[in-house]
Amino acid sequence: MCLAIPGKIVSIDGNVGDVDFGGVTRKANLSMVEANVGDWAVVHAGFAIQIMDEEDAQETIRLWNEVLESDKTKFCRRQTHIWPLEDGGRPCFPSNCLDRRF
Repeated sequence: MCLAIPGKIVSIDGNVGDVDFGGVTRKANLSMVEANVGDWAVVHAGFAIQIMDEEDAQETIRLWNEVLESDKTKFCRRQTHIWPLEDGGRPCFPSNCLDRRF
């Protein structure tokens, strides 16, 4: 399962921008959208695919946090399947885990 997550564009250099995802900054290709510093962009696979207003971005983030914090959310059972700390350090989901045995 692939996810597109909103982040705030903090700088732009040509077609590449630094996008802040709640304290974690990543580079994203901005060539598919008309973006400005301060805009909220939906980023998928390193590409900004849509610009959204801050209210919608904050609501999307709130909903994702609600899902991640839910006791009904299932994570991978293997301790070795943790996203790198620089990517938030959250465990993988069964749907995106490469270990299909569980």
